[in-house]
Amino acid sequence: MSNQWRRVVAALDNPDRRRVYAEAVLGLGGEPSTRREKSLAALRDAGLLDAAGAPIADAFARLLAETAPVTRQGLERWVTAGVITEWPSRPADRDELLAWVLERVAEPGESLGERELTDRLAALGPDSVALRRALVDAELVTRTADGSTYRRS
Repeated sequence: MSNQWRRVVAALDNPDRRRVYAEAVLGLGGEPSTRREKSLAALRDAGLLDAAGAPIADAFARLLAETAPVTRQGLERWVTAGVITEWPSRPADRDELLAWVLERVAEPGESLGERELTDRLAALGPDSVALRRALVDAELVTRTADGSTYRRS
């Protein structure tokens, strides 16, 4: 997320800069001075004024777009950078997430030892044992009676 909003807040926190910005928005000229030039420079740096000192029309819209929370869709709600960060509460969402997990850890017909499956699951989330158990409970993988070998269902 951008920290541009901090520059805008800092620029408008100063009464001289607020006055110069208001004059620019209203199209009024101000008295030329060193103080005014410093205010204009700070407002340009904050992205509120262009090089000519005119207000940038969509400056606040761009700022809001940069700071607006991003609504994540699909698997992005629970997976960040290929790692599970949250566990969905709805069963349908859990099924979707487990299907995603299965695609990443086992090929169709592939048999895996318990340790191998657990190691592959460790790359996808913090609790590989719980993920393995969830895959078995969802009947996406089957295991031998002794629990030593797992196979994609």
